[in-house]
Amino acid sequence: MYVDSLLSAGRYDLAKAQITQTEFDNINERFLYFGKIYSTQRVLDSAFYYLLKTDTLALSTAQKATYYKYMAETFAANNEEDEAFNYFRRAQQFYEATENKRAANQMNYELYTTLSGQEHINFNKEDYLLAFEETAKTNSYNDQLADAYVEHAMNFYDAGDKDRGDAFINKAITTSTSSIARARIETIKGLYLAEVYGKLDSADYYYDRVLQVQKDQNLPDPLFYTYINKASVFKHRDQYGAAIDLLKKADSLPIRSFRKNNKKILYKNLADTYEVNGDSLSALKYLKLHLIYSDSVDIQAQNVNLTRYQTQQREKELLISEQKKKQTQQIATGLGAGLAAVAVIGVLVYKNTRRKQRIAEQQREIEIQKKEKLLKEQELTTIDAMIAGQEKERQRIASDLHDSVGATLAAAKLQFNHLHSQRHKIDNEEELFLKTRTLLDDAYKEIRSMAHLKNSGVIAKKGLLPAVQKLAENASVAGNLTIEVQDFGLDERLDNMLEIAIFRMLQELVTNIIKHANASEASISITQHDDILNIIVEDNGRGFNASNIQAKEGIGLSSIERRIEHMEGTMEVDSTPNKGTTILIDIPL
Repeated sequence: MYVDSLLSAGRYDLAKAQITQTEFDNINERFLYFGKIYSTQRVLDSAFYYLLKTDTLALSTAQKATYYKYMAETFAANNEEDEAFNYFRRAQQFYEATENKRAANQMNYELYTTLSGQEHINFNKEDYLLAFEETAKTNSYNDQLADAYVEHAMNFYDAGDKDRGDAFINKAITTSTSSIARARIETIKGLYLAEVYGKLDSADYYYDRVLQVQKDQNLPDPLFYTYINKASVFKHRDQYGAAIDLLKKADSLPIRSFRKNNKKILYKNLADTYEVNGDSLSALKYLKLHLIYSDSVDIQAQNVNLTRYQTQQREKELLISEQKKKQTQQIATGLGAGLAAVAVIGVLVYKNTRRKQRIAEQQREIEIQKKEKLLKEQELTTIDAMIAGQEKERQRIASDLHDSVGATLAAAKLQFNHLHSQRHKIDNEEELFLKTRTLLDDAYKEIRSMAHLKNSGVIAKKGLLPAVQKLAENASVAGNLTIEVQDFGLDERLDNMLEIAIFRMLQELVTNIIKHANASEASISITQHDDILNIIVEDNGRGFNASNIQAKEGIGLSSIERRIEHMEGTMEVDSTPNKGTTILIDIPL
């Protein structure tokens, strides 16, 4: 199909346009193909949306193989390897049913690498690699054979047999069939030279060759790994500044596959490099980010699920074996008289299968209805939260006017009444006039200061970044607090409504710092990637117990979190009493 060729060439924009213009036999086919595009692009939320709306009962055997493959790849890219493993197994079964040997064999590789990504898992993964290599040799699938050699090389890397590992890498390079595949293998060659043999100049030679290919092909995910590997070479040379620069380049790339796990590894590298370079504050910052991403990848739970799957498979194999033995005995003893019974059993099995299909379809419809109901309830909750937030903001402004400006104006009124009643009768009349004018000036300044703090220009023509910088400047002047603003990638304006929503959220966080944190320093970091906006707000204040934020209505974090969820984003809060607060926000663009 024309769409498949576009996808394999990386032309996702043309593929999407082609699908939009194509007449499908039914809406189910449209869901499947949109799910395929978004999974290939690693736009995970959209991929899950379309794939989960696909009715698998209406798919052909070949379509089911495609469906389960892309479901597996989407779960794997989201670092949910236990779910990915199950879907790869089902995809392999359907590829085998359609006699697509190459695709079925590729699933052996995916199953092996999925298990390899797990830590401390007791699972016999080598059978998948051996089956993958044997089938690739038998059918001359050279690209797959090169992948098998790479995995053998990495096994010897762990075992310490460096010469055998290097020999497998060289075999993989000569066997590979494309420049992109060869670049990936040469990255591992560089890794061997640097980390095993200590040949740093030779490793640089391979890394530089690979970087050129990856930049020319615009491959952010492979480029991410090469930057980390090349940074390790600089660390071996004690050039920590250069290593940090490369690691930050890796952090700026818009990676989509295995994002949580990759960020966890990257931030640990940055923390360690800053530590040996003597910058403990930056090391602590990136260690916190490492721990946040570590918590988001629950490896232990995945191991439990994979182990459970292995146990179920063994039990299932034993059960099938016992059933086959019983069937053989029954056939041997009742072959002649059992033909009619076999026919009856066949009818019953057919009816039972149809009944199970109907039940599964009904359950699927119920699940869809539950999800739609949940989405509607979430929308209503979000609207209620927004209205409550607006009312809360009005009450806060009224309170500020009453407590600060109201008191000043009340004092000015008392002075004015005294002057009016004692006009031309008191000696210090000029002094009282000056005091009254000073009070009125103070009231004006307080109102002006509140206006600047509440709306520092996000509606202005210059956009979000100047408004946030003005907010930080005004808040810094308001007390003994210095707020620093850092930005990266904000070269173009965002959608106006999105800018306003982000600014109001930052305004609320700055207000929290002023009112509650008792901090002397704070920072706002805004980084724009291709498909996500990352915001980090930190202060050195007194902090709080982050597990109790639901109970602290005054600091407004629950309201902010609901607004971020409405924008399909995420928020992580890391705070400890007397050790400051870090808030990490990701908003999709």
